[in-house]
Amino acid sequence: MSFSDRAVLWLHIAAAVFAIGPGTAAIMSTPRYIRRRNTAVVGYLYRITRIYAVASLLVLVFGLIITELLHDFGKPWISASITLYVVAAVLLVLIMRDQRRAIAALAAAEAPAGAAVRPEKSAAAVGGAGSSADAGTAGPPVDPAADPPVNPEDVAEATATSDLRTAAVERGRIASMAGVTGLIWLAILVLMVWGSNS
Repeated sequence: MSFSDRAVLWLHIAAAVFAIGPGTAAIMSTPRYIRRRNTAVVGYLYRITRIYAVASLLVLVFGLIITELLHDFGKPWISASITLYVVAAVLLVLIMRDQRRAIAALAAAEAPAGAAVRPEKSAAAVGGAGSSADAGTAGPPVDPAADPPVNPEDVAEATATSDLRTAAVERGRIASMAGVTGLIWLAILVLMVWGSNS
């Protein structure tokens, strides 16, 4: 193996250590902070995941270069490793999507109580009551027992509960996909070590 081959191999290994390791740690930590409802940390972990997911492309690029230099494209462990990398990359995209959804749900759950009430619904309820009163015999009388007024606190509480439920669903999805992604990275590592020694 020439010096240039060794240099590309070391770049490949360095990219794997410094890109895949921190990115995996970020996605594994995300469910814990979603459960704690810490929107700021979840947002930070999302940015880390995005940066290191892009940086992990260097692992693929240097891997393809060293494989071409060593003429190893015909070996089955190379094909298996590339396929597993593509699957892991797709999972990373799905994880980042779910991180964004969890951040939006947590932010909505933390919104002030007054912001949860839709103004157009309140205006329609008030306008409907007023128009019935003004119309006199034009419409049926409004029965307060049949259509109770909307309590903004109840609406806010229901909305927050729904948002937290959404965040919990995203937490479960992220946890499961993070576990699968970690196993894929481990399988690629085993293939690399086994293939290089065979």
